[in-house]
Amino acid sequence: MKRTDLYKKDREEYAAEVAPAPSVRRDEVRTSDDAENRNAVQNYGRTAGYVGVGFGVLSLFMWSIILGPLAAVIGFYAYSQGSKVWGGWAMGLGILATISYFVLVPFAR
Repeated sequence: MKRTDLYKKDREEYAAEVAPAPSVRRDEVRTSDDAENRNAVQNYGRTAGYVGVGFGVLSLFMWSIILGPLAAVIGFYAYSQGSKVWGGWAMGLGILATISYFVLVPFAR
């Protein structure tokens, strides 16, 4: 038996109705205002990364249960704002300090 389509002659595409709208990539710069905003966002991410790494280093020596997760959260924010290296280090140090707290506390009590 041969298949016959009802709308063979129309050949419409329906996927465009449910497809997401095209988005502008972050690295596209259209005007000088966009360039200034992009630099400001990168500076916020870099500053957050520096603060996160500072909290991460401090969390290795004191208040691990408070500063560790705080460093990880700030590191994630920095990572999402474009500062991949500093954000990654802050998340890594924060997670390391938090896990080491839970591993080493039973031996201290």
